Parts: sequence; C-alpha cells; structure tokens
Amino acid sequence: MDVRLPGKFSMPLESREQLWARQLSFAPLSRRSFLHACGAMVPAAFLPFWTVRGAFAEELTRTPPQTEGPFYPNRLPLDTDNDLLIINDSITPAVGEITHLTGQVLDSQGCPVNNAVVEIWQCDAHGVYLHTSDSERKKNQQDKNFQGFGRFVTGSKGEFYFRTIKPVPYPGRTPHIHFKIKKGRRELLTTQLYIEGHPQNERDGIWRAIRDPKQRANVTRPFEKVSDSKIGEWRVHFVIVLGVTPEG
Repeated sequence: MDVRLPGKFSMPLESREQLWARQLSFAPLSRRSFLHACGAMVPAAFLPFWTVRGAFAEELTRTPPQTEGPFYPNRLPLDTDNDLLIINDSITPAVGEITHLTGQVLDSQGCPVNNAVVEIWQCDAHGVYLHTSDSERKKNQQDKNFQGFGRFVTGSKGEFYFRTIKPVPYPGRTPHIHFKIKKGRRELLTTQLYIEGHPQNERDGIWRAIRDPKQRANVTRPFEKVSDSKIGEWRVHFVIVLGVTPEG
C-alpha cells in the first residue's frame, strides 16, 4: 500500500521500512521523516483494520451524520497534513497524549472509497479550537504548537491515518474529534468520533441524540494503549460507512 500526501515526499520502500522501524522503537522522528513514513503502510503496532483478517464480520452500520459545530476553522493553518502534533518543521510538539488514528471510508455497499478527502479538527489539550471566535478570547491558554486541523486522501482500500492528541473535554461537550468526508466538490458526511466508556458521554446532548445503538457504537470507539510505547501513546480505529455511493 502506498498512501501519499498531496505535495509531500516519496521515497524507496527500503527507506520507508527503516523509518517505520525507528518509529516503532519510539525514537523521536524529524518532521520530514514522519511524513516520509506516512507514505508506507501504517505499522502493525497500530492494527489497521484492512490488515486484520475477518475484521469486517460485524454487520455494516452507516455512520450517523452529526453537526459540524461552530468551530470548523475559519482560517486554515499553513500546515494541513495528517500530523497534527508538529506544525511544518517546528521542533516543539503539541501538548497532549499522542494518538494514532487509523480508519477506513466505505460506501453504502461496503466498498472502499479511494481518493476521498478526510478532514479532522479538534480542540487542543487546553480546550481551544483553531477558530477566531474561540482562540481570540483564549490566547493565553491556546497551544500554538497544535495544528488543530488535518487532511488525508484515502488510499485504494479507503484507508486513512492521522497522528493527533487524545481528545479532551470542551465546556459543555464530551471529548470528541470532528470529521468531514469530501470527494471532488461533494461533501459526503460530517460526523464526530467519541471515546468509548468516557463518563461525560451520557451527559453530552449531541452524543445522546444518536438513538440507534449500533450507530452510536459506530462513532464511539475504544482508545487503546499502544502496549510497547514508552511514552504512553494511544491508538483508535474508526470505520466510516457513508449513506451514499460516491460517483467517480
């Protein structure tokens, strides 16, 4: 599998494998090395859905649409790639618990959707969104090293990958990550991802508005510790099933 980011680097497979080996040892990677590594298969330690035999045995459940919310970035950052922890070539990472977010986009028939743009956005570890209506009044608490927004173009199996932080509560909301799926000029779905078992879920009106238990389970996923991580990393996998079959 060769998932490239638009405008990013490509490199020989042997070099990519070496980079993944370094990542699995959890030695610090440079910004460029991380983006190179993203061009290869997501490492086995993060158990990507499309490599797990028999993982699609459960009944196909369409992902419920949810509100975009008020804080889709009104000024996109200069860096919009899939690594939200480091902005451009900065050497200072964002504050928060590192989370490896893998997933897959499927159409209404269960077929992978390739070349779809997956966008995510979330508040930083201090509860500040990358939107002037929120960040302007919270300048002193905003984490300027958190990208806050990222994009990934799905591969042939509909797969995507982001490196971000574990979501934290926002006033009045349980921890969540916003998602928007696009293809061409069409917006196919806007939804949100939640932490399975988080105590604030039951008090969140948007989460509770999902009445179908299977749909609620689809967007409420287990965040699991990466067992061999020396720095307390997490992983989560999110299968997005569209209610439409994209054209093209």
